Amino acid sequence: MSILKVFIATGILTAFLFNSSIAQDIERWDKQVNEKENPNAKWFKEAKFGMFIHWGLYSKLGGVWNGKDYYGSGEWLMHQAKVPAADYAKVAKEFNPVKFNADEWADLAKDAGIKYMVITAKHHEGFAMYDSKVSDFNIVKASPYGKDPMKALSNATRKRGIQFGFYYSQFLDWHEPNGGGNKWDFDETKKDYLKYYKEKSIPQLKELLTNYGDLGIVWFDMPGGLDKKQTQELVDSMHALQPKSLFSSRVGQGLGDYRTFGDSEVPATPIKGAWESIYTHNDSWGYISHDMNFKSPKEIIQLLATVASKGGNLMLNVGPDGEGNIPPYSVKYLRETGKWLQANGESIYGTTYGLVPAQPWGVTTSAPGKLYLHVLNNPGNGKIRIPGVNVAVNKVYQLANKQPVKWIKQGSDIIVDMPKSLNEHNTVLAVQFSGNLNDGYAASIPQVSLQYEFNTIDAVNAEVKGNAEIKSLTYSHYFGDWKHTTCVTNMSSPGDEASFKFSVAEPGDYKILLEYSCPEASSKQEGLMSFNNTTYKFLTLRTSEFSAGKPLLFIKHPVAIVSVDKPGIYTIKLTPDTDGKALFSLKSIILQPVL
Repeated sequence: MSILKVFIATGILTAFLFNSSIAQDIERWDKQVNEKENPNAKWFKEAKFGMFIHWGLYSKLGGVWNGKDYYGSGEWLMHQAKVPAADYAKVAKEFNPVKFNADEWADLAKDAGIKYMVITAKHHEGFAMYDSKVSDFNIVKASPYGKDPMKALSNATRKRGIQFGFYYSQFLDWHEPNGGGNKWDFDETKKDYLKYYKEKSIPQLKELLTNYGDLGIVWFDMPGGLDKKQTQELVDSMHALQPKSLFSSRVGQGLGDYRTFGDSEVPATPIKGAWESIYTHNDSWGYISHDMNFKSPKEIIQLLATVASKGGNLMLNVGPDGEGNIPPYSVKYLRETGKWLQANGESIYGTTYGLVPAQPWGVTTSAPGKLYLHVLNNPGNGKIRIPGVNVAVNKVYQLANKQPVKWIKQGSDIIVDMPKSLNEHNTVLAVQFSGNLNDGYAASIPQVSLQYEFNTIDAVNAEVKGNAEIKSLTYSHYFGDWKHTTCVTNMSSPGDEASFKFSVAEPGDYKILLEYSCPEASSKQEGLMSFNNTTYKFLTLRTSEFSAGKPLLFIKHPVAIVSVDKPGIYTIKLTPDTDGKALFSLKSIILQPVL
């Protein structure tokens, strides 16, 4: 029985609550998935690099309404400015993306090393970017463009071996009286969400899954209005149309085929199974004319390596303008990323998470018989240490040119000489070995060395006692520009403790800095830091209040200089001196060599 028949048979009508400040409702990021992995997820787990495209009427507006600039997520402009649906619909009459060229977009994706593409078929504004027979509010019927760009793009990507998929906002629809989200036009108490699902959302999804060939992905977003049984009916009916297509976890109720983390979120530790992190190239998903904060090729490449080192995919978003142009910096920097991948793609595509945890020099990825070292920070002495290597190493070489590099074994560590020719973004070395390499995360101890300007030990490495806990804090800079930081929190009494164990490679003096966020109410409290049988006092300093809709500021607070006489394992312990407010939200401990 289809979900529509279930609705009719049970006589379910609407009484669903919906948060009016949905942009701040981070619980809408459903990260749970089916317990049994979809057998079609193999290609997805090997792909590693995807392109997200947000394109709609908001692209024509570019973050401006009635002469006022809006900052943050451009695709939320209608919501931010509380634009009446009737007024917003008039934008379609001026939307004419005549510079759109499907082959150029697909060529860019191919050149960038992209393996799959997902584009917005309908975002929260309710405007369909394809030829929908369900609603005339679409690019073919309501705009002077009069053509279906999705048909051309789906064909162009497949010709280049790129998996194609659609984004669809299944619940939010600010154009429709019965759609979720628009409370400034439509009376919430009179909405019939199931009528919206029956008359628009589900029929449009069926169009997309029927008329555009095989889809690699259907990227659902913002679940709502359905319980788990109804969501299961939705998933089953859509999978019947596209059995091989993968559904994102934001379909809701833990029924997705793969896990999508929150916007701009990377998990603190490796995650097994199929998952992705989604990031904007600048600060907005949809095009904003005044948003010029584009990530450099180095930032993209290092982010890609970091996500791959945790076992996931990076789907990077670009926001074309209202004429159909992808921003020139996105074009330029994505092609630069592609050049790096042409030489080093073996260390990304088809890999699993790195069996050696993050080190001062960078991160690792893994493949059968190989460990890839992504050197993001070059050591001062030109040598990097790889701990916990319990296998027979056959050779070590620079991946880009296959040239061997010198290495030696020291106990369970290997010491590798960096090559003379370094990549300015990410130098990759391949370690070829025989045997089964231990998973270093089982007993991970961060490394500290004089050879790096900073040695950062993240909160996730802490062992906590009492009420202290490790948790991810979510906040934003601009509207919808989300950030996520894992911190040690809730240390309010002497019994609450965070301890950090680490290995020091070389003796010397180190300055210890605590990187934390501290609200006014928690400032000017005394804390204790213990290291090597000595206790140091410090006074917490105010940075900012924690709010999901505001920036969270961190300070790097120098607490002490300590001397390490010999290499070995050391521990730093932190605790409040007396009972009081929570001491701070601790992001990391930094050991800075004093040279």
